Amino acid sequence: MNRKPHIDYSIGEYDENIRSILENDNSESHSKLKKVMLEVIKNELTPRQKQIIMLYYFKGMNVVQIADMLGINHSSVSITMKRARNRLFRILKYRL
Repeated sequence: MNRKPHIDYSIGEYDENIRSILENDNSESHSKLKKVMLEVIKNELTPRQKQIIMLYYFKGMNVVQIADMLGINHSSVSITMKRARNRLFRILKYRL
């Protein structure tokens, strides 16, 4: 039986906001936020979380592509991304 990977559509708006900040918004407030986000990604996430976040947000890969590349289950990628986002937001809440 071939199962489709779970896609969490509830985080779509957060993804768009994160991508916007990390990719192309150069306003002063977003510049500061981008700097803090990159610092948190670099220093506070586990190596696997960092790897998946970098592939997703900076390389533009989707969950299926990341799972295939890393040789892991699609649900593992989704769960790791969710934990990384939660950690990122929790830390940002106190740093900004």
